[in-house]
Amino acid sequence: MTPFDLVEPASLEEAIALIDPDDPDVRAIAGGTALMLMMKAGVFSPKRLVSLRRIGDSFSKISTTTAGDLVVGAMTPLSAIENSPEVLRHAPVIARTMTRLSNVRVRNVATVGGALAHADPHMDLPPVLIALGASVTIVGPSGERGMAVEQLLTGYYETALAKNELITRVHIPALGATRAAYFKVTTGSADDWPALGVAVALDMVGSSVKSARIVVSAATTKATRMFAAEKALIGKSANDATLKTVADAAVGEAEILADVRGSASYKRELLRVYAARAVRAAIEARGGAHQ
Repeated sequence: MTPFDLVEPASLEEAIALIDPDDPDVRAIAGGTALMLMMKAGVFSPKRLVSLRRIGDSFSKISTTTAGDLVVGAMTPLSAIENSPEVLRHAPVIARTMTRLSNVRVRNVATVGGALAHADPHMDLPPVLIALGASVTIVGPSGERGMAVEQLLTGYYETALAKNELITRVHIPALGATRAAYFKVTTGSADDWPALGVAVALDMVGSSVKSARIVVSAATTKATRMFAAEKALIGKSANDATLKTVADAAVGEAEILADVRGSASYKRELLRVYAARAVRAAIEARGGAHQ
């Protein structure tokens, strides 16, 4: 690893001021679990890292609003989300997804804001957040703005963040009667990077699907909603024929990428199977998580 300067600002404003948007060798660092691996591998050689450690306490709280929405500070470690009574009560699909996200050593250090800003398409949390309609609050020199997680992730390791903007919190709307599930398919250990991730959130009227969000990740350049698959499900009962139509629509819509975890054709077949399973699991879950 090449030498670099480490600065530790005492406020959010100071941190933003230290990030030069015109210098690609300056980067903010939260938990650093992904960034340090990139530096050790020589993929990224910064000349300055702006550590957010000293301001972490101000942005690492988990709270609920009177409406039942969850608000998670961007510096909250993933393990805190995993073990949070508020998360388990208001969005159990998130808490249970955490148990298979990497390993406990990583979850103790990695932060939710850092994970979203890193935009690794294999992360388990983004597809779940998109399915639940989550948004982020972003702060930069021009002030504060909100953005849906769906819009935040723009491509392969790419986001809509300006170089001198930071995520400060994540907002997850109250689930109410929404039923949600997440399936992670790995070719290695249970906590390995997935070959495919599928997150589903449904609102039901009786046995009919009123609204649906179906999100595919890991096999795509970013966590991506499957609008054609959602359309095929809305207004229908989730019988075998409907689920086959939904799965076929997802396979036809998704732009699948091959990697070391499987060929494109293999991942298409995974999607065909697990899109249907995730929808069925969400119907049975009422906010729980199936993996």
